[in-house]
Amino acid sequence: MISENKDLSTCLRDFARSDPSRLAVTSPAGDLTAAELDELSDRCAAGLHHAGIVRGTRTALMVTPGPAFLILTFGLVRVGAVLVVVDPGMGWDNLKACLGEAAPEAFVGITRAHFGRLLFGWGRSTIRTCVSVGAVRLPGWIPFGRLLKPTPGNFRPPELDPDQVAAIVFTSGSTGVPKGVVYTHRMFAAQVSLLQREFGISAGEVDLATFPLFALFDAAWQVTSVFPRMDFTRPAHADPREIVNIVTRSGATHMFGSPALLNRLGRYCEKRGIRLPGLRRVLSAGAPVPDHVLVRLQNMLGNEAQVYTPYGATEALPVCSICGAERLAENPAGRGVCLGRPLKGVGLAVIRISDSPIPEWSDDLPVPDGEVGELVVWGENVSRCYYQRPEADRLAKIHGSGDLIRHRMGDLGFVDAKGRVWFCGRKSHRVVTERGTLFTIPCESVFNQHPAVFRTALVGLGPAPHQKPVLCVELEDKRRWEGDGKIGQELLELGATDPQTAEIREILFHRGFPVDIRHNAKIFREKLAIWAEKELRAR
Repeated sequence: MISENKDLSTCLRDFARSDPSRLAVTSPAGDLTAAELDELSDRCAAGLHHAGIVRGTRTALMVTPGPAFLILTFGLVRVGAVLVVVDPGMGWDNLKACLGEAAPEAFVGITRAHFGRLLFGWGRSTIRTCVSVGAVRLPGWIPFGRLLKPTPGNFRPPELDPDQVAAIVFTSGSTGVPKGVVYTHRMFAAQVSLLQREFGISAGEVDLATFPLFALFDAAWQVTSVFPRMDFTRPAHADPREIVNIVTRSGATHMFGSPALLNRLGRYCEKRGIRLPGLRRVLSAGAPVPDHVLVRLQNMLGNEAQVYTPYGATEALPVCSICGAERLAENPAGRGVCLGRPLKGVGLAVIRISDSPIPEWSDDLPVPDGEVGELVVWGENVSRCYYQRPEADRLAKIHGSGDLIRHRMGDLGFVDAKGRVWFCGRKSHRVVTERGTLFTIPCESVFNQHPAVFRTALVGLGPAPHQKPVLCVELEDKRRWEGDGKIGQELLELGATDPQTAEIREILFHRGFPVDIRHNAKIFREKLAIWAEKELRAR
């Protein structure tokens, strides 16, 4: 297990010493052994230091996943810089807002990212050093290759404090304004250790890395990272043939994929009778994974393999986990999604629902088991604050005895008699009508039973507590996206069978829900509510 006192670049050093010839990364851009990645990261750290990127320098990194991405990331960690991580697919306005908030002093990116920075004025007043990864560069841009050349003097990487800020990782903005989450080296180490222990990841495995941030953990596990040929900002559009081919060629044993990517892969394999028995485990997170996706994945894997759906967020990862077989066996309609039990070392409580700040913890906050409330978590894998957002801290953090800080996940759920946590939807998405409160996930699961339905989304129109519930529906057959009277009537009849959905009488069919950038799976319910209001008004 990784020690809490080891940063990610030190873990890479251990990998290089214990198994120097093993591939650390393989990608369309090239391959590197553990020893080569470690040596190039050393050179990169020295080059960055010589260029003025030193301990504490906030550095935005926007580089395509591959060898250069890993060399630069480990080089920046090794030099003690603070990584500023933003999702390049979140949109120009959000990118500008995030970089304006983080105020990076250095920018490392591909040519397109640099041109976007210049065109939209990202970090114009703060960025002093620019590193270019690409053939095109302007005067003053330092080419990536130059960082890897010998530099004058003997550079010694600084000793990193476990509680030193390692990164500012921005949320995707799928459930609100993107916020910078402060990561320390200790927090990264705790996440790596929890994931390894929970899923039994061992040295020598091969990881198909469709989510680049997790690929940084592979070196700590002494696992080979395999980057497929895909647009990492659009996982839902990944070519399933490429995924199947690279899993087969590389001998991948481990894979993380968003629900949207795995849905596409599962459909492709089911249609062609393809199985991938070499995979030992598949992880999926970012949004609830539909049952039909789990079934297809389980059928695609070998008898001993498992699909896992860990639960967490940028601020707290991982929190809970459950295997697909258990979830499918005990996931009745109308109850929510079972997330499994909290991982060892992670604290979790369910407190009464409130939209107001809770400055200090008190023993009267938790609700009885079985009652829906707000999920609160704590542990070394949980971020203690946002970057320069005191109001967000006030709303999301609860201070306890000593220096314990609990994080309010913004999610609703309950704990069952077996100690398992159930997810009932986002707090901000609950629909409050004159008859009571409707929680999105339990309500939607009632309608998702219909064989023609791919997914549904419950939205509330108007102000609480007088909201009008409207069910938006996306069908399995996209050619029939407008639905028909028969499907609509059958859905109303389904809803009438459950007391919590009986008052939902408005159903709208949508061509394809707006979803988050990072995983292409979280539904933008706020946008759907605006669309639904316009549709009903037009009628």
